[in-house]
Parts: sequence; structure tokens; C-alpha cells
Amino acid sequence: MPHRKDALWSDRKRNFLGLPWTFTQYTLVPDRLLIDRGFFNSREDEVRLYRITDLTLTRNLWQKIIGTGTIHVDSADPTLKNFDIINIKGSYDVKEQLSQIVEKSRREAHVYMRENMQQAPNEKLEDDRDMGHDGIPDEPEDRCH
Repeated sequence: MPHRKDALWSDRKRNFLGLPWTFTQYTLVPDRLLIDRGFFNSREDEVRLYRITDLTLTRNLWQKIIGTGTIHVDSADPTLKNFDIINIKGSYDVKEQLSQIVEKSRREAHVYMRENMQQAPNEKLEDDRDMGHDGIPDEPEDRCH
């Protein structure tokens, strides 16, 4: 993949020695993350940044020694789904940069993630009178005490 002028970040997957001698390249542009794999038969995948739902950084002992890390990406992309950005230099900084750009992309695309912040399904109220769904049973107004 030739170097893109609009690239915010670009790196190659690194081998076990931390050297960029592989045929996988990651490129971050303002609205997408591109993954180019292969030498004889190449494939370029892309994920729109607003489709990324979660990022997790993992670094085993060897990755800490050679200065790399792996970012696990959960996405709503129908083709890539969940994938890893494997053995990259400056992985913590890349994860933070990616996280900020994902949030910006969501705002610009008017895509908002809804998290289920309600009670767990096994924590049902014993009383069916919770009309406000706030966890507090509602009392009928005409009830006398």
C-alpha cells in the first residue's frame, strides 16, 4: 500500500523481534481504518471508524520487552467484525488516538452507542407496579393509607 497523504497513522505488523518485516500494514485515515495484507495475493479491508464499538490493548511480557502491543477492536462492521491490530509500536498512544478519532467520527456521523445501563435480567422487581421502570414500585394514586 503506498503511503497516503491523508494518513493520520500508519505502521506495519511486526514480527516476534519487533521488526516490520511482514506484509500487513495498518493505516488510519480521518474516517476509516485500512488493513492491507499479503504480498502475492493482497487484500485491503476497511472499517468505518463510527462502527468501532470498543478497543482493548493487550501486551504480553515479550511485547513489553520489544515495545509493541496488540489492540483488539470490536466493531459492528459486517465484514471484519472483531479483529486485532497486531504487534505495533507505540500501541498505547495508537489506542488513545484511535479512541479519540472514533468518538469524533461518531459525533460527525450522528451515531450514538446505546449501552444497557438497566438492571440485569435476573434482578427483576418482585412487584409488577414499576411503571416508570426506575426500580421503585409505583403506588396507585387512589390508594388509602
